This record gives sequence, C-alpha cells and structure tokens, in this order.
Amino acid sequence: MGHSHNHEIPENGSMDLRLWASAALNGAITLTEFFGGLFSGSLALLSDAAHNLSDVAAVVLALWARRFGRRPPTARHTYGFKRAEVLATLANAVVLIAVTVLIAREALVRLAHPEPVQQGLMLAVALVALFANVGSVFLLKHHEKDDVNVRSAFLHMAQDALASLAVVIAALLAHTRIGPYVDPAAALLVGLAVLRSALSLVWETVSTLMEGAPSGADPEAIAQAVGRAFPAVRLHHLHVWQNGPGQRLLTAHVALERDMAASAAEKLFEEIREHLHEEWGITHATLEPEVAGCGETELLGHWGGHA
Repeated sequence: MGHSHNHEIPENGSMDLRLWASAALNGAITLTEFFGGLFSGSLALLSDAAHNLSDVAAVVLALWARRFGRRPPTARHTYGFKRAEVLATLANAVVLIAVTVLIAREALVRLAHPEPVQQGLMLAVALVALFANVGSVFLLKHHEKDDVNVRSAFLHMAQDALASLAVVIAALLAHTRIGPYVDPAAALLVGLAVLRSALSLVWETVSTLMEGAPSGADPEAIAQAVGRAFPAVRLHHLHVWQNGPGQRLLTAHVALERDMAASAAEKLFEEIREHLHEEWGITHATLEPEVAGCGETELLGHWGGHA
C-alpha cells in the first residue's frame, strides 16, 4: 500500500525503423544540398544542408537515446535511463542554436555583399530536398505527443521542409532584380524560425531536468480533481515531475477521513492511481496514507519538514 504503481508504456519498434529511414534520407539530402550549394553559389542551399546535417545528428541521437532509455532500472539508477532522451533533446537544441547563429552571420554578410547564384542547379536541388524533407515529416508524423525526444526530431524535419520551400522560392526569384538578396534573406528567415523552436525545446528539456511539473499537470488542479473524485481523501505534500518521455511521476500524502482496513485502503489507492493515470497521464504514483496527519497541510510541503 502506498508504494509504486507502474503502467508500462509499449515501445513501438516501427518508430525506430522510421527514424533510421529518416536519418538515411536526410543524410542523402545533406550531401546533395552541400555540393549543390557549393556549385550554385547558394547560401540558402548551404544553410539548408547545415540544417539537414543537424537533423541527421538529431535522429541518430534520438535512436541512441531511445535504445539507451529502454535499459531496465539498476541499483544505482532506480528510475531507469529515460533521462538520456531528455539529454539528447537538449543536445539537439543546442546544436540547432549554434548552426542557426553561424548561418545568420553569413546571411547578414551576404545581404551586405550580394552574390549571384546558378538558378537551374539551385532549383533542382531545392526541389529534391523539399520532397525528401516532406517524406521525412510523414515518417515521423505519428509520434507520441509526450515523447519530447522524437518530437524534437520531428520538429527538425518539419522546419527543414519549410526551409526547403523557402529555398525553392529563392531559386525561382534568383534571376530577378531582388534575386541576389532573396537567397540570404531566405537563409536568415529559416534560421530565425529554427532558433525559436530550438529555444522552446531548451526551455522544455531544462524544465524536465529541473523536475518541473509537466505541461498540463498542475499540482493544485490535480489535488482538487482527486478531492472531487474521492471526497473522503485530500492530497497534500504533492510532487509531480517527468523522468523522461512518457514517464510522469507523482508522490503525495493522502489524508483519510477515517481509519480503514489495509485491504480497503489498498483498493482506494488503486482507484486513485487509475484516476491519475487516465486524467493526468501519471504513470508512477507513490501515495502515503495518513489518518492522524504528518503535521503539514500545505499542498507542496517543505523539505525541512516530514517528507
């Protein structure tokens, strides 16, 4: 009674296959755009190649993290290794920020000193990259919404699909009066969009590492909902956090209105855990029963008091 209760999350092997396919596809895109950018003189193509290179790294890291995260808990790492996926996501975001800064710098230089590009080669390569990136987006489209690791890889792909579209537009305008400016402008625009998403990922992963409450899992709302569903109990000293993708955890003291048999309390706590899982996605809940009370009534409790 009051100990861990774990809902196993099935691993989807097909997602790994789609990640491998996406990595291979983006590797080919990267090489195509790199050489296409060199020979056509297009900064937009080179910037898209850099983005795709970061995508390959993102997918490889995602695959490694998913495999590593499936390792069973050990005596030293009792919650398992799901945090590896969070660290991989943070690494992906940091790489994206670094690449974006470098691209933005080069784009600003090119705007000040515009250079012509070879329209035909640029357009052909950009179209190939666009279709390949769209294919990658569909490969990873159906992922778990709570899997921040795969979602980060998916965002890489979606952003690169938009980047490729911008490069196609830049190629179509290459021989116009504004053509020499459109190429670096497109690179800069794509970089700003990627930077925004990368900073969002950094914020989300740092929040997870700092054991912040997951999005949509407000402690006060959880306590109030449990109180409405189970009028005979009240949660306090409540903590909720996320260990990794799909692993939401909660600990709480459960104040009971009256003393009850252990079997009855065990059944009640099982029902509370099911409620937490269905309504809030809590996959592991540790509940501590109280009748006389622990001396604290605050929702969040204090580390200096009784834990």
